[in-house]
Amino acid sequence: MTDPEFIPADSDPVARRSDPARNLAVLVYILQGLSFFLGGITGLVGVIINYVKMDDVRGTWIEPHFRWQIRTFWIGLLWTVIGIVTTPLIIGWFVLLGISIWLIFRIVKGALALNDGKAP
Repeated sequence: MTDPEFIPADSDPVARRSDPARNLAVLVYILQGLSFFLGGITGLVGVIINYVKMDDVRGTWIEPHFRWQIRTFWIGLLWTVIGIVTTPLIIGWFVLLGISIWLIFRIVKGALALNDGKAP
């Protein structure tokens, strides 16, 4: 296994766009976005990709994105389960609405930061 090439934070944004790890992070953001329409399965696939490739991106500028994506998945899953369990009490609908907005915010913020070559 080869070590990933470290690209310094002040490097050229064009050089960052050609980084294969960046493309993997883009894929995970897309999978997270698709999870709204496909029942969460793609979000699960995305977090598995994050865990499998975490060692490859450790110490690079992509690592904060992987951590962001992992946290987004687990916190989203926790609050989605809480929302589903509490839907008979009506408050669950508000929890599900809130977590949906929060997830969209996290996915968009992370993807935009990735596009700019910054940490989320």
